[in-house]
Amino acid sequence: ISHTWFLSMVQNEFRTGKIDLDSTMKLLEKFHIPFDFEHVKHVFKKTLDKRKTHMINIEDFRAIYRALVHRSEFRELFCAYSPNCKILATTDLIEFLRREQYESEACEITALEIILKYEPIEEVRKRRQMSFEGFIRYMSSEDCSIFRNDHKTVYQDMNHPLCDYFISSSHNTYLISDQLVGPSHLWGYTSALLKGCRCLEIDCWDGSNNEPVVYHGHTLTSKIPFHSVIQVIDKYAFVASDYPVILSLENHCSPKQQEVMADYLGSILGDKLLTSTIGDTEVTQLPSPEALKFKILIKNKKVGTIEEGMIRRNSDSHGETGVISEFEYLSDEDETDEKAPLYSRSHSSKRKREHIHSPSPRKKAKMKKMKIAIALSDLVVYTKSEKFVSFEHSLTNQKCFENNSIGEVRARKFVKHSAKEFVSHTSRFITRIYPKGTRANSSNYNPQEFWNVGCQMVALNFQTPGLQMELQDGKFLDNGGCGYILKPEFLRNHNSTFTPQTVGRYSKPMSLSIRLISGYQLPPSNLSKTNKADPLVTIEIYGVPEDQTKKKSSVIKSNALSPRWDEFFSFTVQVPELALIRFCVEDEISLVANEFLGQYTLPLLSLSKG
Repeated sequence: ISHTWFLSMVQNEFRTGKIDLDSTMKLLEKFHIPFDFEHVKHVFKKTLDKRKTHMINIEDFRAIYRALVHRSEFRELFCAYSPNCKILATTDLIEFLRREQYESEACEITALEIILKYEPIEEVRKRRQMSFEGFIRYMSSEDCSIFRNDHKTVYQDMNHPLCDYFISSSHNTYLISDQLVGPSHLWGYTSALLKGCRCLEIDCWDGSNNEPVVYHGHTLTSKIPFHSVIQVIDKYAFVASDYPVILSLENHCSPKQQEVMADYLGSILGDKLLTSTIGDTEVTQLPSPEALKFKILIKNKKVGTIEEGMIRRNSDSHGETGVISEFEYLSDEDETDEKAPLYSRSHSSKRKREHIHSPSPRKKAKMKKMKIAIALSDLVVYTKSEKFVSFEHSLTNQKCFENNSIGEVRARKFVKHSAKEFVSHTSRFITRIYPKGTRANSSNYNPQEFWNVGCQMVALNFQTPGLQMELQDGKFLDNGGCGYILKPEFLRNHNSTFTPQTVGRYSKPMSLSIRLISGYQLPPSNLSKTNKADPLVTIEIYGVPEDQTKKKSSVIKSNALSPRWDEFFSFTVQVPELALIRFCVEDEISLVANEFLGQYTLPLLSLSKG
């Protein structure tokens, strides 16, 4: 039957004789199986062998199709459940689903749904059976993805307060390359939002003609008008996720231009902009992502109380300013200081910047006064930025709607020396971590160490590819990619004694066994003329320090089309709730160097069995 089906699919194309590579590629597309052009070209040339032609006949095409599609590992599995190696009856398929895919609930209906969805041969489909062709399509489909299907949509409880979630967050969202001379671009905002990012950073500075601009202050990065940024956010905020977007303003504008900002936020975002509390004006607990759906929140410094702002809501507060006084410890990694390592922040060239690294960090404190426009201040409701002093200061004085930003260097010291207090702090208050300013090339830190202590907004340079962003992307695949992930209970509980170093009673050890079977159409090595690579796979676990580990497979020599490993790996993971697993495929170039071919990272608990 499958032979007849195959001929009916292709014979039309061969009416006039033979076909070339382009037509081969087009014909393969009819089969609805993803093909990589490089691999098809390679197999095509191999089929022609030493012939003097560039054309193939119908038998050649069949050989190419089989080489690419009929993978031995699928054939072995199929024959293990098909008595005649040709057809799976419904009962055979059910047994396969139960035994191999761990679908204990699988029944006739499940099997029939799969057959109707994936069996390409009509005759076989009508008999409620599955051919090898159907089996291949099912095994290569999203239904057999390693990522759990039920985690591809929002499945977590979205009614906890905001501080109970990890929130996908970006740093200097307007930059698309480095931090010093690179371009600022609206695409930075569009791409971050389309990736499900929910906390964006906007650095605002006074521009000409009373138009605030967004750029990396004291550097040569280009400038974009503030209103353009807000228009882009308005357009793309809720394409990837319904849950709230938080705009983290790093505000360097004069009160006059802060008013312009407030006007733009109101006029462009309209009803999306959150300007008042939901329900009670007395805020004793943050609202939930569910309650804030389709809302945009402003994170900025604020004058006075939420109630005062609410009373002023309908009156015109233009021209009014408030003053915020806060002690500035000169050792703090203030973001702007951090971000401008190459330029003096003060306008007088006499004051050197050594004070930032003063050896006695807590001694010198100067009172810093900042003017803030009331119009902008009143737009801040649940996300009021508050200078971080110490954990005990926050515990005594900080309100639930006040949040802190802590630089990565200082935060790392806290993880090392006061992890328990850090966890207690993040169980109560939203905490944002940002990269140190000396990362002029926009490199990133490892976000895992800060997720481990419950930091909600671990801000990364989204424009910089690499391991750190791969961990970020992998973590936030969870919960439907909505940008909010419920923290484990031990990071939400105010009385938790959890720390990443001593997990103690919070450990729920899980044993994980992985069978690495094969690869398929891997990207060939850049260094290979013959479409080959010497692939190996590293399986890595990221999580609490105790769970951090990696294991390597053997190297398969010169095979990028269909390397076969059949190796087993086992891991024991103490805190699966925080763990990510990363599969990294490399080409072994020499004994000391590997070339990166590709990777996939996902939360350990989102792994599908089978």
